[in-house]
Amino acid sequence: MSRRPDHVTGAASARLSRRRLLGWAAFGAASLTGATTITAAAGPRVSAAADPVGSGAFVPAVVVGTGYGAAVTALRLGEAGVGTLMLEMGQLWNRPGPDGKVFCGMPDPDRRSTWFKNRTEAPIASFLWLDVVNRTIEPYAGVLDRVNFGQMGVYVGRGVGGGSLVNGGIAATPRRSYFEEVLPQVDAGEMYGRHFPRALAMLRANEVAADWFEQTEWYRFARVAREAAAKAGMRTRFVPNVYDFAYMRREAAGEVAKSALAAEVMYGNNHGKQSLDKTYLAAALGTGKVTVETLHRVTAVRREEDGTYVLSVDRIDAEGRRLARKEIGCRYLFLGAGSLGSTELLVRARDTGTLPDLGAEVGAGWGPNGNVMAGRANPLLHPTGARQSAIAATCVDDWDHPAAPVFADVAPLPAGFETGISMYLAVTRNPERGTLVHDGATDRVRLRWEREQNAPAVAAAKSFFDRMNKANGTDYRYDLFGPRAKAFGDDFCYHPLGGCVLGRATDAYGRVAGYRHLYVNDGALIPGSIGVNPFVTITALAERNVERLVAEDIAR
Repeated sequence: MSRRPDHVTGAASARLSRRRLLGWAAFGAASLTGATTITAAAGPRVSAAADPVGSGAFVPAVVVGTGYGAAVTALRLGEAGVGTLMLEMGQLWNRPGPDGKVFCGMPDPDRRSTWFKNRTEAPIASFLWLDVVNRTIEPYAGVLDRVNFGQMGVYVGRGVGGGSLVNGGIAATPRRSYFEEVLPQVDAGEMYGRHFPRALAMLRANEVAADWFEQTEWYRFARVAREAAAKAGMRTRFVPNVYDFAYMRREAAGEVAKSALAAEVMYGNNHGKQSLDKTYLAAALGTGKVTVETLHRVTAVRREEDGTYVLSVDRIDAEGRRLARKEIGCRYLFLGAGSLGSTELLVRARDTGTLPDLGAEVGAGWGPNGNVMAGRANPLLHPTGARQSAIAATCVDDWDHPAAPVFADVAPLPAGFETGISMYLAVTRNPERGTLVHDGATDRVRLRWEREQNAPAVAAAKSFFDRMNKANGTDYRYDLFGPRAKAFGDDFCYHPLGGCVLGRATDAYGRVAGYRHLYVNDGALIPGSIGVNPFVTITALAERNVERLVAEDIAR
């Protein structure tokens, strides 16, 4: 059986299960009707009105976004009895398309794949230097966006569940010593003793069963990578994931519809994955106090004289047409739109004068978590397998290297044919930081980040892979990242962090400096690096913060 952390037990577990069921029912009702407003108040239902939360509405609390920090915040506010409105710019992903599937697969992406682009923008852009990976598509409110800042592209999820819809699901907990270094003002004992275990349980993280892993063809690629790492003196270990490995085994046996084993992940998983709409968000809806408005893009925020906040919001449709402009007021405003989204709102508010007391620390401390992607060419005697699970189950953990610490996900390349390629997404220790700034001429936010700032990350990755190649007599694949020969994918990231750093732009619990009842509770709080895939840390930190904020700040 797959290994999963212990869940909450007893009466609390029963309440949580009931809330999830109510939330799932509410999401299901929205799927049947095509509604964009979802609530489980007074039983699962959706509103029949075209725009039930109209301009001029006032609610106790607004949470911007539906990703990890936002989902935690909404659940705990709902449990505390606080009426909460979540505003999500993407759509609810549970309504099947013409092919009967909610999400499209990676090998043949369509408009569902990408957020308002004419062409997909996959991180692996070529094969044998040929432009055979990306596709021309119709602009649409797709599930994956690549926000391009010139010298850095940032991948983000669009939809109810945010990044949980499109990430690889790797539920890694950072090395405690590095966590203490990055966030010294946070009690690590409390985090590792309570909040990390709680987050892992709520996210329903589990590990692949070792006996099945060792014999299945679907993880041959990971076993080949493990052998190569061992020859270089590096340690490979299993890493938890929020994809249900028990479901995956049934996929392999032909008992259920395939998802991970059908090359689904980057553009969403149709089955098997415990994304936030199935965990935290379902439970939040089930409190009866939380409403989710989809296809609502927050463009600006201001504070009124009485201390309340007003958000300017565009309601759009899935084709990108603006249907309405409205203003929504609240007493408590929680930003959970991610490193880019939360920071953008605050930087714009500061520089346009709607929140003029925000300090210079807003926008600073951004980083890509040292992300570098690379591929290695294995010899013919070590095939990686024509059939590969799209969900990673292992990592090479070389974080203890004194000069070049690296934590590398052993990534699949489910091409449907034998490639002989071992792929990795490396997390490195890069001290370089960028800054998000507002461009008054365009009213857009830009990222000050130069390509040279990736040099420490690339150097660490090169040290790591050079050692592996030398020990195995292998070489890099230079054909995967565009038309030029290039060993490393270092101009994009999956793990944007920072912009509103904890203890600098905020206090030690995410209260934004200078403004009462304004909070950040997502990846923007983490200063650019955490040493592993970050969503478990974001979730656990959000649990820690909102517990204190509900106890001290929320009037009930």
